[in-house]
Amino acid sequence: MKLRAALMVVALAAAPTAQHFRFARPLTGTAKTGQTCLVLDAQTFAHAAPELADVRLDRGGAETPYVIRAATPQEQPQQEIAPLNLGHKGAHTTFEAAMPAGRYSDIDLDITAKDFIATVAVTGAQDESGREGTELGLFTIFDLTGQKLGRSMVLHLPQSDLRYLYFSIEGPVKPDDVHGLTIARLPERQTQYVTVAQTTQFQQDGRSTTVQFTVPAHVPADRIVFVPGATPANFSRGVTVKVTAVPKRPPASEDEMPQPATAEGNLLRVHEVRDGHKIDDEHLTVDAPLSGFGDADTWTIAVDNGDDPPVTWQSVRLEMTGRRLCFDAAAGAAYTLFYGDPALAAPRYDYATLFTPENDAAQASLGPEQANPLYNPRPDTRPFTERHPGLLWAALVLVIVVLGVVALRTAKQGTPTSGGS
Repeated sequence: MKLRAALMVVALAAAPTAQHFRFARPLTGTAKTGQTCLVLDAQTFAHAAPELADVRLDRGGAETPYVIRAATPQEQPQQEIAPLNLGHKGAHTTFEAAMPAGRYSDIDLDITAKDFIATVAVTGAQDESGREGTELGLFTIFDLTGQKLGRSMVLHLPQSDLRYLYFSIEGPVKPDDVHGLTIARLPERQTQYVTVAQTTQFQQDGRSTTVQFTVPAHVPADRIVFVPGATPANFSRGVTVKVTAVPKRPPASEDEMPQPATAEGNLLRVHEVRDGHKIDDEHLTVDAPLSGFGDADTWTIAVDNGDDPPVTWQSVRLEMTGRRLCFDAAAGAAYTLFYGDPALAAPRYDYATLFTPENDAAQASLGPEQANPLYNPRPDTRPFTERHPGLLWAALVLVIVVLGVVALRTAKQGTPTSGGS
């Protein structure tokens, strides 16, 4: 397919296929030659066909191949590591761990003790002797589930590739309580997220704080991010998420009502000093429930306050995993992204099949969305009966009425008159 010159604020001549796109967005930041990537926003998803099938990239009237990929690092499998030399050193519980090759950061200790606060000192070394150890820090672990403040066994270590770690736990944790640790090697880059919707409007409904979003059709949402205010300083609250599709027409019965997708999570913030232990722990995101995103969705998010005062939330936002569109740019060329033609199928490019991401790819940006000033809908090629179903039913009713009248007249003509000799 050939597209003519990009449609900017001033309309230019367009090829017949170009005028069937509802929207056009110029690209900025394409001054360099080579692999160039940009992040697609929620507006593109809302106005494009499902799964971005109708997105086309134009350069000087010619279609430019591209690939769209989620801006997520390759998921690293978690690895369980057994404790070595587990025992006592004075009043401390101590153990060691042989770490796998590669970089890592967060470590999740498998400790079964309940209702406690403890401090973990961590050092590391590249060899098993540990003679030239590196202090990685002091970390607080706790189980305060009895006080409704959750539990955290995660040590947020600085990024490291040390092959041996040494742990010393000060507190009411016995060697029998320690069963090992779990790590996931760090990816080369972190996941990027794009805001889908955001609100600062909250409602109190009994013991719950609720918020609602309406997300346009085709727009994905992968997580919910809560931004709390100053009070209360510490909290642990359950949260329920319900996503219901907005039907395009009223359902004929309750059986046709769309079934909501649901998810649950927990929001936690603990910043305080207890018994000389400093606790700093936050978890303020919830994974979104799986949804088909075929229609517009209503999101209802409820935070259960129990008998505690409500959290003074500053905002809540829905985020989607960033999707990056990448292509090979020609220096100084003008590019425009077109979409809004649902009749198109997704393109198939060799470029996408052979694509290899580059760490130093140039970064481009989408300009403001513009309505295509030359937009002209595609001719409706459906059969007449599909384009005008009402006429078909009207004709059918008319035929039934005519047949009924004919049948009634025939019956009257065939009925003998009474009173004859």
